[in-house]
Amino acid sequence: MDKPVLYIVIPCYNEQEVLPITSGLFLQKIRDLAAAGKISGDSRVLFVNDGSRDDTWQIIQRLAEEDEHFEGVSLSRNRGHQNALLGGLMTAKDRCDVTISIDCDGQDDIDAMDAMIDAYLDGCEVVYGVRSKRATDTFFKRFTAEGFYHLMNWLGAGIVFNHADYRLMSSRVLDEFANYKEVNIFLRGMVPLVGFKSTSVYYERAERIAGESHYPLKKMLALAFDGITSLSVKPIRMITGLGVVVSVLSFIGVLWAIIAALSGHAVAGWASTVCMVCFMGGVQLLCLGVIGEYIGKIYMETKARPRYIISEHTWDGAEK
Repeated sequence: MDKPVLYIVIPCYNEQEVLPITSGLFLQKIRDLAAAGKISGDSRVLFVNDGSRDDTWQIIQRLAEEDEHFEGVSLSRNRGHQNALLGGLMTAKDRCDVTISIDCDGQDDIDAMDAMIDAYLDGCEVVYGVRSKRATDTFFKRFTAEGFYHLMNWLGAGIVFNHADYRLMSSRVLDEFANYKEVNIFLRGMVPLVGFKSTSVYYERAERIAGESHYPLKKMLALAFDGITSLSVKPIRMITGLGVVVSVLSFIGVLWAIIAALSGHAVAGWASTVCMVCFMGGVQLLCLGVIGEYIGKIYMETKARPRYIISEHTWDGAEK
């Protein structure tokens, strides 16, 4: 059996501070795996520049010039982490046997790739990198992150607990994954839908090596909401259930008001009226907001716009 060609796919956005450090770590891992006879010497590190506004793309170009094991593609504009990662995976799928996606910041344990490759050689087509604990997170981040995973699974989206986007995928899986055409993507929830034999590798996540995180609370909340609305219709069903409950309560309230009026015990008051109006108005606005989010997703899907556009690459020729 020929040694598999591995592509390590790394999305980058404004990573000029950390890229010169972690690039050497990724290159050394390629060399170590090749020296151990687990992968081919033709394996590569593929950086995806997600419309960075600093010198990230210039650094990637320089790395590619200095060592053939580095390659890079640049998106025409910033498309977000998920689209950038998808662009890298789709670029790599016809150039390799297996990919490992990982972030550029050095927080994910690079040495876990050894166990991932071992699992692949044993027949697994997908290997999830799963955090064994969240000791480096603040209480708030740990509480909200784990709560999100529990919520997603409760809503019916079968995502892997404490798994982000550190994973191995074979080219066979990527070929099938290319058939998933939705515009609103949430990879950690979509990959399990493809199926095939899979397993998990556990590791401890470290602190960011350099630079600052590009995923503030606002972006994390947006990603979480995208994941929920892209993978589950349960919120719509919950709204239906809430509507039934509120309707029943409202019907009971109407009966009570009629009986009170007929019996002469009705008392004029504005407090109860204001409370009821505010409550119903809040429920209606919330429901309209959730329904509107789904309609917005449908609107974007019907447009079928490209999820990413590659404007440049580091290798010669016209291939992209």
